[in-house]
Amino acid sequence: MMSILPPANTPLNQHSLRALELWLNSLGAEKNNDNPCIWNWVMPQWSAEIYVRQDELMVIWGDKEGESDKKFSQFSFPYGLPRQDVEAALRHGP
Repeated sequence: MMSILPPANTPLNQHSLRALELWLNSLGAEKNNDNPCIWNWVMPQWSAEIYVRQDELMVIWGDKEGESDKKFSQFSFPYGLPRQDVEAALRHGP
């Protein structure tokens, strides 16, 4: 059973929770087993925790290398932004 996502220019606040989850999953993120509001996303150069909050999507990026001087960057995306814009920013990374 595959749900269809709204058009990419649709703001995130016009997506159902299920559509948001399908979208995050399509990016390669995995839902945290302990907290369903947190998604973990690992890319070749960085990793990210994506928090599905009531009023925003918050992302905390970390260095994938696991070095002691890990660099973390945090950004919040209001749900009024189009999915394509948020996805482009997420894929760009920290």
